[in-house]
Amino acid sequence: MRFPPISYKWIVLAVGFTIMLLGYAVRNTFTVFYPVIVDDFGWARGDTAIMYSLTMLCYGLVAPVAGGLIDRFNPKLVLSIGGLVVGGGIALCGLATQAWHFYLLYGVMVAIGLSLIGFTPLSAIITHWFPRRKGLVFGLLAAGFGASLLSAPVFQSLVSQYGWRLSYGIIGAAAVLVIVPLCLAFIRRSPSQYAPPNTGSAGDDGPELTVQQEEPGLTAPDSTLRAALRTRTFRILLVIAFCNMGLAQQITIAHQVYLLQDMGYGPMVAATIFSIYGASFTAGNLSSSLSDRIGRAQVFSPGCLLAAAATVLLLLPNQGAGMLLPVLFAIAAGYGLGISPPTFFAAVADRFLGACRRNDSGTHVTA
Repeated sequence: MRFPPISYKWIVLAVGFTIMLLGYAVRNTFTVFYPVIVDDFGWARGDTAIMYSLTMLCYGLVAPVAGGLIDRFNPKLVLSIGGLVVGGGIALCGLATQAWHFYLLYGVMVAIGLSLIGFTPLSAIITHWFPRRKGLVFGLLAAGFGASLLSAPVFQSLVSQYGWRLSYGIIGAAAVLVIVPLCLAFIRRSPSQYAPPNTGSAGDDGPELTVQQEEPGLTAPDSTLRAALRTRTFRILLVIAFCNMGLAQQITIAHQVYLLQDMGYGPMVAATIFSIYGASFTAGNLSSSLSDRIGRAQVFSPGCLLAAAATVLLLLPNQGAGMLLPVLFAIAAGYGLGISPPTFFAAVADRFLGACRRNDSGTHVTA
């Protein structure tokens, strides 16, 4: 029996999913390692948590630069370097003996590496492979991040068996050995980036959601960062992204396991509940394809409201409820926070796609 050939764009998307899973799993080691490091060194929680705050700050500052590097240089080289840096940084954390070691290695080095293999550069590559159905494509790509949250029980098992220092080394080595070969072997630009826009087949990816441009003079295919920053729409989107993905999502991820342990649950139980959050988060990622049919705001806003309402569950008395309330929180908050980011990114891409056409040597291609 012969199977039809697989379009290369799906291979690129599958590789992007895998890179997202492994790269963000490296960063999400914090949620499991955080309580262990505090107990081992006797540091204050706030001092230790700075390493996560620092990595988020550095990630946010470097991510736009990483997107520019994808435009300028061969993307497989940029992503391969990122894989080396993020894996090497987390492996070196196993040698840390002072707080500033974690600040430098996890807070800065891991953040820089993740920026080079994270959602920004990957979406810059994959968007051109899939000019339509962005909600579905961003949802599948973001599901790699959601799946990375399922790694908490694996990390907890490694720490219990080998200790946190050796576990850091194992995780870092695994990240390098998988990410770098995948990038070198499969990452490439879409042929559409070497041709004028709107010359591809109209029906390749099905119908596209029609977006009414809110500000005249800015067309999605040709918008640049400078032009986008001059618009009110883009500035509002930046604030939304900071509140949703920069604050709500990251606080929930960073402190959930420690909070559950404070509530009296054991480390493995807390990690398991966190993995339920990750599974629900992934389901939310995949559900973002609904925004292709019913609209971005109609999916994004209910997702945010669901996640906000879920936090009330953590304030209710938990006596006699066992794991019910934390599990319900994990499901509701995970789904709400999971469906929001890919829908948001699809909305941004609808309006500010951009159009950089360079070959992999970094020179411009005349359209």
